[in-house]
Amino acid sequence: MPGSVPPSPTAVVDTAPSPVATSGPAHLLRVSLLMAGSCLPILGAVLIAPVLPRMQDYFESTPGAKALVPLALTVPALSLALLAPFAGVIVDRLGRKRLLIVATLLYAVFGTAPLYLDSLGAIIASRALVGVAEAAIMTCCTTLIGDYYSGHQRVKYLALQTMCASASATVFFVIGGAAGAAGWRVPFWIYAVSLVIAPLMVSALPNPAARTATEVTNKAAPGQPHHPFPWRQLAGICAVTFFGAMVFYTVPVEMAYLLDDLGVESTGVIGLATAVASAATVVGAITFARLKRSPDPMLPAVFAVCAAGFGVMFLAGNATLLVLGAVINCLGTGMLLPALLTSAMSRLDFQDRGRGTGLWTAAFFGGEFVCPLVLLAVEPAVGSLAGAVGVLGLAAALVAAGLWATRRRMAAATDPRPLPEQLA
Repeated sequence: MPGSVPPSPTAVVDTAPSPVATSGPAHLLRVSLLMAGSCLPILGAVLIAPVLPRMQDYFESTPGAKALVPLALTVPALSLALLAPFAGVIVDRLGRKRLLIVATLLYAVFGTAPLYLDSLGAIIASRALVGVAEAAIMTCCTTLIGDYYSGHQRVKYLALQTMCASASATVFFVIGGAAGAAGWRVPFWIYAVSLVIAPLMVSALPNPAARTATEVTNKAAPGQPHHPFPWRQLAGICAVTFFGAMVFYTVPVEMAYLLDDLGVESTGVIGLATAVASAATVVGAITFARLKRSPDPMLPAVFAVCAAGFGVMFLAGNATLLVLGAVINCLGTGMLLPALLTSAMSRLDFQDRGRGTGLWTAAFFGGEFVCPLVLLAVEPAVGSLAGAVGVLGLAAALVAAGLWATRRRMAAATDPRPLPEQLA
């Protein structure tokens, strides 16, 4: 079970005005591009999920295909997890915008590579390079949201980022399932969409360098030493995030296989069923934003909801009940992702934001990568994939209980952060 989130001192809410306009056409375009960029790693994570069974059939003669084909979906998460901390350091030192644009262009190059590759090993290698681009894209977009906006606006757009990512997952499941009906390679064409986004980023995203100088000056008064990076505070939330990512990613990765075990083979039906479950993630994210409460106290209840959904999926004897359990689980994961991200971002000042965002991103996508491998390892011991999902549900319940017990022990201490409930 991951370590509990350590208590943190009350965060100083950034009350300085946002350095960019927060209304008008330029603002709308800027926000749209940041949200679109944030959705690209989600596209990479879920788009080909509905065609994994077909892809596995195509490569059935390849040794180890049962384990290698799921890696085609998850290896970008491994690259992202390994490289996001380095991307965070580069972001803080060399700038956000330039790295974001280059990475967005490379995303299209690497993402469409499986259209002409016929070796499973080469496809997995190209998917690893997609993860390299995703590491830079995700870190830059999240960091730029923190750079451009402050106070109420920052909380609003971080929540919007998770809602857009969740909503895009639903859309990508449907598109991937529909496109997959024409062949398992067809969904890879959609990665070329980043070629449209990158040129717009060049003109629409301002360079936040001026804010850097101003904010660093305000943070570091004369004679006052620069505060150390909050390693201890961030380590706890990153540990919980690593496990939370496994919970978050189970339905997107395994839904097709679980439905296939119940006799559902149509990629269109699989994509639609997974999209219905994923839509609950959007509802969960919206619910989190409207609750306007500090994230840490919510985590035990959120993990409990996720565990309940896994329990229903474990007991499901038909596709309808399986989808119901997935919906319950995704309702919890929709609250889980923004809660974890908001908790991490509230611990970071401007000069630490790129590095801290990189570490959090590494923890999240590291958990996503190991998710199918853990379930694959547990499956033989319990006899079925549904049984492995049930074991993960039990682990989520134990994490919920551990976090709840930790919160009770902290009840006498100072309340962690007023973010976001006291910003309302």
